Amino acid sequence: MGHFVAWAADLELDTGGRWIVEPFQAAFVGDLFEFTRAGVPAECWLVVPEGNAKTTLVSGLGLYYLEHFPLAAIPVAASAKEQADTLYLQAEGFVMRSPRLVESQPDLQLKAKGLEQLSPGRRKDVPRFQCQEGFRRIKFFRGGRIQIRAADDRTGDGIIPAGIMIIDELHRHRDLKLYRTWSGKGEKRNAPLVVISTAGEPGGEFEETRERLRQGDEVTRDGCFVRARSETSLLHEYAVPEGGDVEDLELVAAANPLSTVTVETLRRKRTKKSWDLAHWRRLTCNLPTRSGMAAIEEAEWYGAATKDRIPVGVPVWLGLDLAWKWDTTAAVPLWWRDETYRLLGPAAVLVPPRDGSSLDPNLVERALLEIHARNPVHTVVMDMSQGEQLAAWIERELGAIVVERSQSNKAASENYSRFMEALREGWLRHQADDRELTRHALNAVARILPHGDATFERPSQTRQGGDQERRVIDALTAASMVHAVAVELSKPQKPTLVASW
Repeated sequence: MGHFVAWAADLELDTGGRWIVEPFQAAFVGDLFEFTRAGVPAECWLVVPEGNAKTTLVSGLGLYYLEHFPLAAIPVAASAKEQADTLYLQAEGFVMRSPRLVESQPDLQLKAKGLEQLSPGRRKDVPRFQCQEGFRRIKFFRGGRIQIRAADDRTGDGIIPAGIMIIDELHRHRDLKLYRTWSGKGEKRNAPLVVISTAGEPGGEFEETRERLRQGDEVTRDGCFVRARSETSLLHEYAVPEGGDVEDLELVAAANPLSTVTVETLRRKRTKKSWDLAHWRRLTCNLPTRSGMAAIEEAEWYGAATKDRIPVGVPVWLGLDLAWKWDTTAAVPLWWRDETYRLLGPAAVLVPPRDGSSLDPNLVERALLEIHARNPVHTVVMDMSQGEQLAAWIERELGAIVVERSQSNKAASENYSRFMEALREGWLRHQADDRELTRHALNAVARILPHGDATFERPSQTRQGGDQERRVIDALTAASMVHAVAVELSKPQKPTLVASW
């Protein structure tokens, strides 16, 4: 570890002065080196807020491996072309500003022929590091190269890594396909995969993977820092703790490990009008955060989480949202204990083949039977336009009442308003470990209708965006439908006046 710190001190920053590796960077690199020395193809993640020199670190780390790993072949993936250009220029800048990196070395072909002692006028020298801007490539004179590419180039499957692989700002990648491809390549080539990133959006693939890494075999928590390590994975994470005050600048400063990030620099950033609370939470506090169009904020959703379970055997309502080819089919139980305690059970979500064929109706029936076996379903709320035969099966096999709920704007706005009111008032709860319902709920955005009311909507209306999992909200749709109908049917009925003559 000390060798890397000393080596880095020869590199000059674009701000002037030498690169002094900070303690949080050294701790991460030290753990990475342990995996490298052991030949373990681990995944090593550093998740820190924006502005903590992530690009500087991966640029220097790539150059170090290029020099010290024989015939290194180091692929580096940025989120998009612009970030790839930035990353390349950072690495190139290290080379061009640092005398030791640009000094010439004897040509290896001449040395192999015994001609390296030729007079300087005849000897052919080569740069120690050669930058090829047009290719976003940096070569080392003994062989080996860094190749920087954009994740949107769709060329990640052709790499043959040696040394390490680096993925920069994974939270900005449109999906995790390249990450999964490179993870597989690393296992075959014994090359650790380094991931540098900031928080993403809750419920997305990135945050689900980040959460899995947090569950390492060896977990250390110290204030805003979490270190989680297992046999083949490592996570160093700096973030404001969930539930922490994101306006407490002392706390936010503790979540930003770079020494130049101080309470004063954070105060100046916080007062900028261009930084809304969502940007501040995600990019500076490193908390998974939805955009300003999010229908349900994280605080209100997680505030409704409970460890309670629907008791086995009690009758339940069931919301059912059907989709056969692209979107998911979701079934969500609702236990209406009383007016002020309504508990959503675990969502059953079925994913269709998405190859043009339809979801097998038998799978839907099987899922409904499993729910019914645990908690008898007395009423199912669904849009029957896509499931008349299934509705008849439910009435026949489950003995449940089927209530039709249309997908009209009027019905959808009632679903929204009643669901959000119950969340605000603390009447509606959901199981804390129900990942599917949480993911669907936090995917949703609010669509404002012409008269000012709102509905739950998918973040993207097109299925061609390449991130189908980010647009699914079907479990939330099922939950809001059944809740709205339960509210309506649970209202006390006004007494009917009968006139007597």
